[in-house]
Amino acid sequence: MRRTLCRCIAAATGLFCLAISCTAPHGPLVVTDPDPTVKIPAIEIAAHDKDQAAIVQLVHDLQSDDPAVRFYAIEGLRRLTGQDLGYQFYADDDQRQEALERWQAWLAGHGSATRP
Repeated sequence: MRRTLCRCIAAATGLFCLAISCTAPHGPLVVTDPDPTVKIPAIEIAAHDKDQAAIVQLVHDLQSDDPAVRFYAIEGLRRLTGQDLGYQFYADDDQRQEALERWQAWLAGHGSATRP
């Protein structure tokens, strides 16, 4: 019984180690990466670092199909600009459209300040 338990634990440990070692390495964390597992940490870094150049991509990401990306994009914009312009990441496409247009207009008016 004890020997069987030890084998089960060893097998489970081996499978766990195999599973965590089989993930693909990530490249640099950039907000333009389409992979949310890269994009989201990059958004957090950009917001923390007050990276105004990220604003263009964050406004674009407000249109993402992924609600997590939309959430982090609007949170990043709030931290970078102090505004949300009425955008709600959880609203449906039609409800988000007006706020998205406000962000696009904001971007057009502040574009030179958000370029590297």
